[in-house]
Amino acid sequence: MVYHPQGVCSKAIDLEVEDGVIKSVEFTGGCNGNLQGISRLVSGMKIEDAIERLRGIKCGFKNTSCPDQLACALQEILDN
Repeated sequence: MVYHPQGVCSKAIDLEVEDGVIKSVEFTGGCNGNLQGISRLVSGMKIEDAIERLRGIKCGFKNTSCPDQLACALQEILDN
């Protein structure tokens, strides 16, 4: 699945999920090193656990962040 985040520097989040477990996450754009770290940390994690940890994180004065947008993408997967 490719998710197009809103209100952040990254332009796309490419997700691979299998049986409710995150297999891979790749961000296009944004803070490369930080997003690589987040991608590696959530790999192998259950979708629900990642959403719980990432939802609501803000970047500076923005109402969202790349981790929060990842949580939105994962929630969309759960909802469908």
